[in-house]
Amino acid sequence: MVELKTNESIDAMYEAGQVVGQALTAVRKAADVGVSLLELDEVAREVLRDAGATSPFLGYRPSFAPVPFPAVICASVNDAIVHGIPTGYRLRDGDLVSIDCGAELGGWAGDSAISFTVGRARPADVRLIETAERALAAGIEAAVVGNRIGDIAHAIGSVCRTAGYGIPDGFGGHGIGRKMHEDPSVPNEGRPGRGMPLRHGLVLAIEPMVTAGGTDDYHAAPDGWTLSTNDGSRAAHAEHTVAITETGPRILTAR
Repeated sequence: MVELKTNESIDAMYEAGQVVGQALTAVRKAADVGVSLLELDEVAREVLRDAGATSPFLGYRPSFAPVPFPAVICASVNDAIVHGIPTGYRLRDGDLVSIDCGAELGGWAGDSAISFTVGRARPADVRLIETAERALAAGIEAAVVGNRIGDIAHAIGSVCRTAGYGIPDGFGGHGIGRKMHEDPSVPNEGRPGRGMPLRHGLVLAIEPMVTAGGTDDYHAAPDGWTLSTNDGSRAAHAEHTVAITETGPRILTAR
């Protein structure tokens, strides 16, 4: 079931989204060579605590997961695409890191993700990250009243495919509101003019994921959560929570 949010609800979701943005900013600032993924998770936890927010990630257990998720961020490094569990791994020079974070505040959820490099960046990684961000921007630009879900999917997919990158099969964005995951699903590739019409009050988490190897295949790690590329190529992830309004898309997790 798809729930359209009132203007007041969108304003409340903006408050939750700002906490997510603050957490991601703090994590990005703290990330450096030698810093562990667990330390980055603690940085995000502190931001959530200070804001009086909780994490929709912590303890989350969908049907595919063997165990509840044990952290407040997903930390995916290099060939890990999404859902990486923070561990004691310490960041190394040249690592490509994707951080996904959520917050619940006042009964509403926000969800966002960033990718960045640590230390000396590889030019190929910079291009990969920039493409994920351009795909996100294209998807947001298409998130207007009168368009359809397929228009968002087509905008994202066109940017990624034109750059020669892969798009992990079966993964994409989603509706968001009282819960982190709501209807509808938002594919990262599709045909324009297809799917559910976009209406004022629909709030979506739009999140392109791209893989440098150009293939769409991936596998799950033994932890049951982390998804990595089959060919070992690197991946990037970008995400914002976006409200569709009569005056255009409103980014609720803007940093």
